[in-house]
Order: sequence, then C-alpha cells, then structure tokens
Amino acid sequence: MVSSGFAWHGALVAALAFCVSALILWGLLRTGLAWRLATDIPNERSLHERPTPRVGGWGVIPIVVLSMLFVAPQLWVLAVCAALLAAMSQIDDRRGLPARVRFAAHTIAAIVVVSIVPAPIALWLRVVVAVALIWLTNLYNFMDGADGLAGGMAFFGFGGYALAAGLSPHADAQLALASAAVCGAAAGFLLFNFHPARIFLGDAGSIPLGFLAGALGYWGWGRGVWPMWFPVMAFAPFIADASVTLAKRLARGERFWQPHREHYYQRMVRSGIGHARTSIHWYVVMALGIMLALAAIPQPEIVQCTVVIVWAVVLVVIGIVIDARWRRVQSNSNLPRQAQR
Repeated sequence: MVSSGFAWHGALVAALAFCVSALILWGLLRTGLAWRLATDIPNERSLHERPTPRVGGWGVIPIVVLSMLFVAPQLWVLAVCAALLAAMSQIDDRRGLPARVRFAAHTIAAIVVVSIVPAPIALWLRVVVAVALIWLTNLYNFMDGADGLAGGMAFFGFGGYALAAGLSPHADAQLALASAAVCGAAAGFLLFNFHPARIFLGDAGSIPLGFLAGALGYWGWGRGVWPMWFPVMAFAPFIADASVTLAKRLARGERFWQPHREHYYQRMVRSGIGHARTSIHWYVVMALGIMLALAAIPQPEIVQCTVVIVWAVVLVVIGIVIDARWRRVQSNSNLPRQAQR
C-alpha cells in the first residue's frame, strides 16, 4: 500500500498540473489567442450555440507529457506517443486531415504500446488490446460534445487510476503520479469547460487523453497493478455510451464516422436535462463505478466478476431509462404537429 509521503507527492503533482493548466488556458482566453488557434463553429449537429475555441488540449497535454517525463520516466514511450498524437490532432483542428491519416497515426501509436509495454500475454491478445486502444483513442473525441463532460470524465477516470495504482498490493508509484498529473490537468481545463463552456477540448486534447486512458490502463494491467477489467470499469460510462451508439448506427447502415447527436449524453441534453445536470449525473455514475471497482480489486475473483456484471446491468438500465425519456420527448414534440393536420 502507498505511503503517506507518496500520497503527498501525488497530491502535489495533481495540484501543480491543475494550476499550470488553468493558467495556460486563462492566458489563451485572456489574450484572444485561443480563437486564432482553433475555433468550433456550431452546426446543426452541435449542442452549443456560439463559436467556442477548442484548444483545451493546449492546457492539458503539454503539462501531462512533461509531468510524465519528469515523475514517471518509465512511461516515456506513452508520453512521446501522446505528444505526437496531440501535434497531429492540432493540425486536424486547424486545417483538417484525411481520416486515413488520422487512423494510421492512431494505429501506429497502439502498435508501439502493445509492442513495447511489457505484458505476459499471447500475440492474439495483443492484437485485441491494440484494437481496443485505437477505439479508446477515438472514443474521447466522440464524447467531447457536452459542456464539462469529457473534462469531468478525465478527472474521475484518471483520478481512479491514481488511487488504484497507489493502493494496489503491487503499487506503481510512477503510474500513480502520471495518472495524478492527468487528473490535475483535467481539473484545470474543467474550470473553463463546465457549463457554460468557455473552451472545448478539441482533437488535440481528446485524442491523446483517449490514448492515455487505454495505454495507462494497459500498463497497469501488464505490470499486475490491477486486473484487466479495472480500466474498462473506470471509464465504463464513456465506453458504454460510445460503443452502444456505434453499434446502433452500424446496425442501421449509417456512416458511423460522421458527426451526429445520438449519444446518450446528447439525448439527455436535448431532452431538457441540460449540459450542467447531464455532466453531474455522469460524474455521479462514474464516481460510484470507480469506488466499486477500487473496493473489488483486493477481493476474490468471484466477487470481482459479480461487481463487473452488476455494474454492467446498472449501465444498461441507465441506458434504457434515457432511451425511454427520449422517446417521450420525441412523442410530445410531435403532438402539436399532429394537432395542426
């Protein structure tokens, strides 16, 4: 178990990352540079109504990368991959890049991770992990559409990583400090991203964060810090929303890579719950899931499996409730039109 001295180190890293991240973003907004770097213009699929700079990654990723290089040098490969993905994604934010170029970069980063990070697993399982990493890399981008959502999920998810890495019987100090840095930087971004958002994460922030969610999760599993299911459960609301939405769109034969407003969080916002309450609802769900996961790690495998299954059922029920609410809203919105006919 982690010592009190280490706990202070983790808290200090998170606090410094928070302060520097907030300061950078405040400076970008104050000087007006944020709008010149990249601006999100609302369209028919957007949940926001006014142009908003999408440069949150500038206040998160540089701090995370530098922190990892200094306090977690064993994770330097992950830090370098995250930095390169951020640079490529910033170009995409500014000028746009072909999907094949983006996908190739995500694939290369995933292959590097599963090839270099030590893990006693078979080749076929490494392929599965690489595919999962590519999906997680893109998942954060899909979920960066409501004020406060992606930033809050990063705060809770990576905060859960930091706690698990420190409290595990096979504690990994560098993994815990790296996760604490991401958690703190995400909190600094959240100051400006919670509703009404003054800044968005952008691809330069969402792509590296998604990558790190998968890569750090894989690192912890490979080193025996936590079981395979823990990273999935830590980010379960994000993974479930994006994965189920993708499956539905594929089943309908839609072009899943095109922007849309069918995610569960988008339906919550559009059904009248609003940005702030939608984010808070998901914060509560994610915090509860992480606490359950942390409590389950030291338990026998049968208890761990039970907790994972129960939590999956809870998320399914939440999805059913959101769908039911959405259908009621859609039905009520059609009533006036029917009355006019």
